[in-house]
Amino acid sequence: MGEQRFGEFVEVRRHGHVAELALDRPKAMNAVSSGMARSIRDACLALSGDQSVRVVVVSSTHERAFCVGADLKERNSLSDAELVRQRPVARGAYTGILELPVPTIAAVHGFALGGGFEIALSCDVIVADPTAVVGLPEVSVGVIPGGGGTQLLPRRVGAARAAELVFSARRVEAAEARELGLVDIVAGVGEDRDEALALAARIAANSPVGLRAAKRALRLGHGLDLAAGLEVEDAAWRSVAFSGDRAEGVAAFNEKRKPQWPGE
Repeated sequence: MGEQRFGEFVEVRRHGHVAELALDRPKAMNAVSSGMARSIRDACLALSGDQSVRVVVVSSTHERAFCVGADLKERNSLSDAELVRQRPVARGAYTGILELPVPTIAAVHGFALGGGFEIALSCDVIVADPTAVVGLPEVSVGVIPGGGGTQLLPRRVGAARAAELVFSARRVEAAEARELGLVDIVAGVGEDRDEALALAARIAANSPVGLRAAKRALRLGHGLDLAAGLEVEDAAWRSVAFSGDRAEGVAAFNEKRKPQWPGE
């Protein structure tokens, strides 16, 4: 397992073909400052360019929080002009995770609020433990979810339910969050990271070419009418149909052995 730091607050750990992007600003409960946003963006750029990465798990080193959102102390110190300049920096963190070309899993415990929940929403699957508390409370401090929340939450839970959650700014505990579809899996106490890494390992055993194409089809096709979505799927199918992974997958199936993916 290798480790690499991106700035002061982000560490990437390797577990074979699984990369773990660990949020590591414990003194601020992983509040996303400008520096941390740049680190998340840079880590995602590096992971996106690494063809050996098949799955990314986003985790937290803080015992009581995944991420409490934007660093409001920093925000309060910014002038209007500085806030305008800071906006692309903040967006870079969320879009960096959202645009990762491989499957992504968030491992959530404790608070995942505002931008912290938007980081989780930017992932494909959210694993939580029973201590998780999620929500988008931005309207309670005079702003709106600005890290993708107003677009990603309705895609998960529907427009009306997302509206109630955003407008009320309420916090949702793990059990209800699972019922509403805000999280996908509730693990045992303190086991969100282990559960997420185990799921990632199972996913990573599959074709890297297939995984990237399947994610592309899922993301690009969402929201399109059925005919347009099927065209997106067909384009993704064509990108893998004649790949080395497809040839190896079929051969391994017929020979009753585990595939050795060429990744191309």
